[in-house]
Amino acid sequence: MLSKIYIRNYILISELELDLSSGLNIITGETGAGKSILISAIDVAFGGIKSNNKELIKNGAEKATIEVTIINHKQDVSTLFEEYGIEDFGEEIILSREITQTSSRARINGSLVNQEFMKLFREMFLDIHSQHQTYAFLQPKYHISLLDSYTKNTCSELLETYRTEFSKYKTMLSDLEELQTAANKTEDQIEFLKFQTEEIENAELSDINEDEKLNNELAVLENVEKLKELTGSSYWSISGDDSSILEALLQIKSNMAKASSMDNSLEEIESELISAIDALKGISSYLRDYSSSLENDEERINSIQERLFLLDKLKRKYGGTIENVITEGQKLRRELDGIEFSTQNIEKLKIDIDKQYKTLQVLAQKLSEERQKYAQVLSSLIIEKLEKLELPKVKFEINFETCELNQNGCDKVEFLISTNVSEGLKPLAKVASGGELSRVMLAIKSIFAESDNIDTIIFDEIDTGISGKASQAVSDEVKELSKYMQIIMITHQAIIASKSDQHIYVKKTQEDTTSVNISVLKDDEKLNAIAELASGAINEESLKFAKMLVG
Repeated sequence: MLSKIYIRNYILISELELDLSSGLNIITGETGAGKSILISAIDVAFGGIKSNNKELIKNGAEKATIEVTIINHKQDVSTLFEEYGIEDFGEEIILSREITQTSSRARINGSLVNQEFMKLFREMFLDIHSQHQTYAFLQPKYHISLLDSYTKNTCSELLETYRTEFSKYKTMLSDLEELQTAANKTEDQIEFLKFQTEEIENAELSDINEDEKLNNELAVLENVEKLKELTGSSYWSISGDDSSILEALLQIKSNMAKASSMDNSLEEIESELISAIDALKGISSYLRDYSSSLENDEERINSIQERLFLLDKLKRKYGGTIENVITEGQKLRRELDGIEFSTQNIEKLKIDIDKQYKTLQVLAQKLSEERQKYAQVLSSLIIEKLEKLELPKVKFEINFETCELNQNGCDKVEFLISTNVSEGLKPLAKVASGGELSRVMLAIKSIFAESDNIDTIIFDEIDTGISGKASQAVSDEVKELSKYMQIIMITHQAIIASKSDQHIYVKKTQEDTTSVNISVLKDDEKLNAIAELASGAINEESLKFAKMLVG
């Protein structure tokens, strides 16, 4: 459950620290007071679609901060935390999000996490039902995923197996298309492809820096005489005769040896001089050997020039660098091999595709049978819930039609409903009113909640379009649901608000700046808020009604 939320500089909230209760947390306030801001903040903290929107930062502030403390009683997060390198503090988990002008960062227990992690984390701990999600309930394309969510404990492995095999099937179809495209190339195209492949392969390229090394070697060979002169004279100057640099340094060394015997502070200088003489001897030997090794080699010069000419031609044709030429050669070889392979293996691949399709049909049929079995159970449970929610004549059915194989199998699923005894079943989108749809959604959420481990569900104005007995029924259902999980709910219904374990009141103030203030109501404050919801005013009659509701 969410035990605490801290918000700073978020939209119209300067700073807020709010403790949340287990059970039913009701949020009320006047229209336009900003009730949804609290829900929005939780949504953003958990990686909602607006979590990287800099417009969420309060005017004048540099950044917005949201921190949510979660008490975890149900989920095993050890494997997930270990995979992402997050420290596990036990039952308490700290989720924080910081939104700046340029970025949005989320942390779990102080460790930065990415959006992929937040998606997995959110699915474990939070379900937010918004008006957008209510709209999604109307769309048939979402109905199969809702059904699969209900069947996940039984069908998830079967669905995963099917999707793995379906992915293989799609890959095989793609391979077949490539093979058929390759097989359709003309003879001239194939001959040109062979020429290109052989031209690159015959060059026997292996070193991506070969041209650079050859150019350096060529520069040496073309300047042999000059290099001999420069290195030879340098060697002779260092150690060639009695007047050489080395001889002079040896005399200096002898002098410093005598001097250091008289003043030991010169020993370090003497040591450095010895090191310099040793280094100079090494340089002298290298220059002597280098100069001696230089020879005119016209045959090698011609060989290098021919090789560089070939490399330059290949680079001009195939990509500007030797690395690109090698890559292009590998690509051309695969394409050529693919042509030869395609002509031999298209028929074999077609046979394999047929086999894979039959495998998919068997898996899809099993999946469909399981879905239909659970669809009957789910339909019965939804009807039972809806009857309790003041839809006594309701009929509900999950309709199946067979479709082409896709990643979900062979089923096209749609929820059908009839809320009037005189009318037949019709698609949910064409029948349900706003109030009826809210109750259908609540029924489904309640059923799923009993099988899910999610500990917190948020309802953003679930009471749209209901009143009277329907409100009472919804309040009873929400209260019952709150026994098993934490509920956070925005409502405009006094009957529903009266069931709260904690009543949160939102008020907007318009002074120098617009701000939203949120507080937890106690005793008389809660009665006043319920009275105001019931009649729009706080008076003796509305307070009496509020006391009756609270009991």
